[in-house]
Amino acid sequence: MRTSNNFEIRKFVIGGVAIGIILIYMIRLFTLQLWSDDYKKNADSNAFRKDIQYPSRGLILDRKGRLLVYNEPSYNIMVVMNDQRGVDTLDFCQTIGITKEYYIKRMADIKDPAKNPGYSRYTPQLFMAQIPAQEFSLFREKLFRFKGFSVEKRTTRQYTSNIGAHLLGDVGEISERELEKDSTKYYASGDYIGKLGVERAYETQLRGEKGMRIMLRDVHGRTQGHYQNGKYDKKAQPGKNITLGIDKDLQTLAERLLEGKKGAIVAIEPSTGEVLCMASAPTYDPRTMIGRDRGKNHMLLEKDPKRPLLNRAIMGTYPPGSTFKITQALTGLQEGSIDTHIAFPCHHGFNYKGLHVGCHGHASPINLVPAIGTSCNSYFCWNLFRLLSNKRKYGSVQKAMTVWKDYMVRMGYGYKLGIDLPGEKRGMIPNAQYYDKAYKGSWNGLTVISIAIGQGEVTATPLQICNLAATVANRGYFYTPHVVHAIQNGSIDPIYRTKHYTGVDRRWYEYCVAGMRKAVLDGTCRAANLPGYEVCGKTGTAQNRGHDHSVFMGFAPMSNPRIAVSVYVENGGFGNVYGVPIGALIMEQYLNGHLSKSSEIKAQHFQNMHIKYGE
Repeated sequence: MRTSNNFEIRKFVIGGVAIGIILIYMIRLFTLQLWSDDYKKNADSNAFRKDIQYPSRGLILDRKGRLLVYNEPSYNIMVVMNDQRGVDTLDFCQTIGITKEYYIKRMADIKDPAKNPGYSRYTPQLFMAQIPAQEFSLFREKLFRFKGFSVEKRTTRQYTSNIGAHLLGDVGEISERELEKDSTKYYASGDYIGKLGVERAYETQLRGEKGMRIMLRDVHGRTQGHYQNGKYDKKAQPGKNITLGIDKDLQTLAERLLEGKKGAIVAIEPSTGEVLCMASAPTYDPRTMIGRDRGKNHMLLEKDPKRPLLNRAIMGTYPPGSTFKITQALTGLQEGSIDTHIAFPCHHGFNYKGLHVGCHGHASPINLVPAIGTSCNSYFCWNLFRLLSNKRKYGSVQKAMTVWKDYMVRMGYGYKLGIDLPGEKRGMIPNAQYYDKAYKGSWNGLTVISIAIGQGEVTATPLQICNLAATVANRGYFYTPHVVHAIQNGSIDPIYRTKHYTGVDRRWYEYCVAGMRKAVLDGTCRAANLPGYEVCGKTGTAQNRGHDHSVFMGFAPMSNPRIAVSVYVENGGFGNVYGVPIGALIMEQYLNGHLSKSSEIKAQHFQNMHIKYGE
């Protein structure tokens, strides 16, 4: 009886083991056929060759339709590792001008999944990229000798001139980090992507959409033609052309005027918010960021102590100096801490309870319009002190400071404006919490008086300063600054068509316009006077640990503004030394379409004036 039971148990155990083995084999076969693509790739590679068709990248043009960035044909050398055998390595290396050591290293990198995510020995892998057409002819003649290697036609970005490097940006091979961030899975290792400027900000529109050709192969690997006569092929869709608001001639002049200096020039069309020019210095030739030398040249620029890769127009944060006084006048008028008639004394500066803020000589006492025209420090110190000391209205200096800060933010300071370029900085507008922490809750209007004249903790970008000029030109509103005017078969973001109001009445802006006009007629901006145009301007001399910075903002014409401009020259001294005359040249070029002979002489003079920075 016991023997019979043991036999029955062994029978079930053996049967269970057999069934288990069968199930394991079935699961494994199921996995290989349905879940794993290794065998599918192997089978497909014997029958099909899938050729990626890369689209041409969209062109970039200026506001007048003049070409800024275009494409030239180039070639990538591809290799299928499964087919690559029997190649004369020495002949291959000599043909394309590389060393055998490079060949060995490149092959190892291709096979390394850490350096080449998505690697497959059955699909074409990038061996060498962006070979110019003129260097490619010899390799094409000998291609039949190098089994497993093929050619992929691509394009290389080219620039019509050496201007606009920071603005236009460039294109480079996608990095591992960028591949990891690509949620759309559009890109593959070896693809190219916009790295900076417009190329990066509008990558999706510029890149186009890839296509695919499915080619049928025989048992010997020879191409027999399109699979099902191309029924499943997909054409590449070229990228969209983009038209910028930039004026090429204006951009060229701005970069000329900044040669040998550090700083930025920004010009905006007030009626649209379109950027007319955006120059940053020092700069570099965008044509050096093309092809196989891009990585080497980019590294040299990164190591340059002058920081030519920094777009100071949107990344440089500086004290705005006396250009900031316009925001103080508007806030004071709206809040009632000043009116258009009240006059304050200025005996070479602001003097109160032992505190002195210096000022240059001019008539005293002085009211609003001439105070703007002469850039009186004392007037604007009194204005802020009265606002922050009005406990009857605000209850405390902290609440008054919050009101002040909110006006500054609505005028475009303290936060990013939202320009359609990567890397914009926000600048600094201090708030009550900042000062409570800095002074342990014990501070008042006198403690922070320097912010009334654009010094102290306040910083801004040249773009924000230019945006203030555009806001005054519009008498109380601005459009978010943007560099793109139009996209082929598309539209720009509606945010760039939306007016942003500052909360200050239009009537108060008219007084500030009058003050800025007076500055040009008989004040600190006389060098900005242009024949035939009513120019409005405001200087700034921003204090610095070294030599002061030279600042200017202005717009023209007064009644129908077409251009607003800001100029910031690091260590350039008084605002009327560099800022005002350079700003006048920018406005003349845009309004007239050219410079007069005398202005061209001035432009050449400023082009040749280089500032020594002790480097």
